[in-house]
Amino acid sequence: MQTTATLMVQGTTSDAGKSTLVAGLCRLLARRGVRVAPFKPQNMALNSAVTADGGEIGRAQALQALAAGLAPHTDFNPVLLKPASDVGAQVIIHGKAVTQLDARAYHDYKPTAFAAVLASWDRLLSAYECVLVEGAGSPAEINLRDRDIANMGFAEAVDCPVVLVADIDRGGVFAHLVGTLELLSPSEQARVKGFVINRFRGDIGLLQPGLDWLEARTGRPVLGVLPYLHGLFLDAEDALADARAEKGEARLRVIAPVYPRISNHTDLDALRLHPQVDFRWVGPGQAIPPADLIVLPGSKSVQADLTWLRAQGWEAAIRRHLRYGGKLVGICGGFQMLGRRLADPAGREGAAGAMDGLGLLELDTVLEAEKQLANVRGELCVGGGTAPLQGYEIHMGVSRGAALARPAVRFADGRPDGALSEDGQILGTYVHGLFDHPEALAALLAWAGAEAVERVDLAARREADLDRLADSMAASLDLDRLAACLGGSAGAALRRESA
Repeated sequence: MQTTATLMVQGTTSDAGKSTLVAGLCRLLARRGVRVAPFKPQNMALNSAVTADGGEIGRAQALQALAAGLAPHTDFNPVLLKPASDVGAQVIIHGKAVTQLDARAYHDYKPTAFAAVLASWDRLLSAYECVLVEGAGSPAEINLRDRDIANMGFAEAVDCPVVLVADIDRGGVFAHLVGTLELLSPSEQARVKGFVINRFRGDIGLLQPGLDWLEARTGRPVLGVLPYLHGLFLDAEDALADARAEKGEARLRVIAPVYPRISNHTDLDALRLHPQVDFRWVGPGQAIPPADLIVLPGSKSVQADLTWLRAQGWEAAIRRHLRYGGKLVGICGGFQMLGRRLADPAGREGAAGAMDGLGLLELDTVLEAEKQLANVRGELCVGGGTAPLQGYEIHMGVSRGAALARPAVRFADGRPDGALSEDGQILGTYVHGLFDHPEALAALLAWAGAEAVERVDLAARREADLDRLADSMAASLDLDRLAACLGGSAGAALRRESA
């Protein structure tokens, strides 16, 4: 007999707050001594993380694992889709890339993917007291309901209760909730136990008539109204976070392009949050401003994104930037762009073929069959010194060339990584999380021209904000009603929290 408490959080839209609600509940339950794990059956995202068991999952599930006090594991996100074009994606099952499929072919593949989902689900049920499940997008996407494994299709298959969350900051929150419920089948509607409204600003008393109407109209309770938490830092699942926080007199100007297939842009969170850095994402059609440092982030389709970069005028802007003494960093796909030649002979990221890179580093890159996945530690070699560094590798490209004789990184096992140009202006590496370690971040900012660099600890900030989120949820959710949805030891823990 199953004794594990389960609850699935589904959203009325993408970015409604599903990831945030699961992360906060994971931290809330973990602090009460509950062995809780996150789970997302199917994720589509270009931000990913390397797991303790050597696989790859969505970054949001890695964050939720951290909130639960766990090392990320492939069972937390058994199916990950990484879009390589508007119609096709790399399919990752239990952490390993298994195939590349267009949307129609993936629809036929879903029964195989669902078998992997259920295998992970069974393992989690046997290992944890509570599993909190995150849906994907909206359960009311009519065209995606057939063979659904991400939302109600999963909930129906495993008999899991559901909470619907909606973002009031977007507007239309009551229409979102009522409309979503109306578009579900009768059995799916019966599975919905209540609503959570996310990101509310203002006087809750003015919202109360709407909450009363919603409960009367649907016969379901509002389990809580979560406030808008200004400045909350959580790793983004996919969407770019707002970069222009108020920082007063930020002294170092840093810019980065928003490619069509940008990946792991969370690499730049430490720059975005640093009080001395004026960081800007530069999107399509926007002017490229002057900067002290340009960062080329990762990409899921390096050749296509390099073509886009050139069409947007970045190649000329980068060369001008270097002539005036600016610094340039390329991470993973951005590192590959810095070389002389890019080759994808098997068409792993698009059409098979090769093209010239930016020619700024003497190296060539070939995409090979085996994806490199590893959590790494070592030293960053920049500015005439070294600084501790930790991060992760996720790439199919293998780079070779004379530039690698001047590595940017030395791993703890002695392996070199990346390259530093002879003039010291250009740094390339395969290490994601390059800016995350406080000492590596300080060294890179000093190399780019900052003086008296303030220490910023991204990991400590993340932990503090997870606690802040959990505290807010403890104060804003009806924990007794939520406990009734969960039952078991997890429900009892929530009731103790509310006592």
